Amino acid sequence: MDSFEKRLNEAADRVTVALDALLPRAEGPEAHLNSAMRYAALGPGKRLRPFLALEACKLVNADERGALRSACALECIHAYSLIHDDLPCMDDDDMRRGRPTVHKAYDEAAAVLAGDGLQSVAFEILAHPDTHQRGSVRARLVERLARASGPYGMVGGQMIDIRAETEAFDISVVTRMHRMKTGALISYAVETATILTEVEDHVRRALEGFAHDLGLAYQITDDLLDATGDKAETGKAVGKDAGQGKATFVTILGVEGARDRSRHLAAQAKDHLETFGARADVLREAVDFILDRRS
Repeated sequence: MDSFEKRLNEAADRVTVALDALLPRAEGPEAHLNSAMRYAALGPGKRLRPFLALEACKLVNADERGALRSACALECIHAYSLIHDDLPCMDDDDMRRGRPTVHKAYDEAAAVLAGDGLQSVAFEILAHPDTHQRGSVRARLVERLARASGPYGMVGGQMIDIRAETEAFDISVVTRMHRMKTGALISYAVETATILTEVEDHVRRALEGFAHDLGLAYQITDDLLDATGDKAETGKAVGKDAGQGKATFVTILGVEGARDRSRHLAAQAKDHLETFGARADVLREAVDFILDRRS
């Protein structure tokens, strides 16, 4: 295993262990709910968003405990979004990461409530004094994650995505959708570093630019995987966008056009890291990992 994947896996393990301690145990009359929450949040996954948060925090010497707790909160939001995305009323997927989705492993009611529960836990983690000694910092983390995951971010982007099945959107709307649906949480992952510790303006701008371009490159790669990927590799259904007539970068630009766009964004993302020199090499490798991923 190369050094980057080893570091990615080590970060994923740290987040999994921390989440195991932070999530409610599967006991008592509400055990079914808590079990579903743990199934979603502690199951297999790259933990890429928490990894980006941890690496960005390391880059600016942010407090390690606060960084890890922030990464866990972010993973809770991501896990909740996947649970709800997979529901019959949304994407109606039976498989996620190579195993049954939460509503298949449990039931639809438990899936809805598990997503709700994980969203609540995310903000409970951030609001706790263990995340940062200053209440103003904790409040900023809560505010920014709420915005990134709500109607101005992930949830709003998901609504546009649903409408893309029945409306003819152009490239500008598809770009907006991706920046909200996927890019907002990736931007927040990197932004945690600049919230947890004071940084100079040029450092903040560099990290914001990096996350902005990386988030869109990530979603374009998702579009490409849906169009050209293999179900055995991705761990979920493929070809759904085309089957639903949904507007994506691939349907608008074609496969090669979408690949060119993602490569361009990846190059821009790396350019934003020049101010950090070799200290940002891991984040540069993360860009290549996202571009080359198969799941």
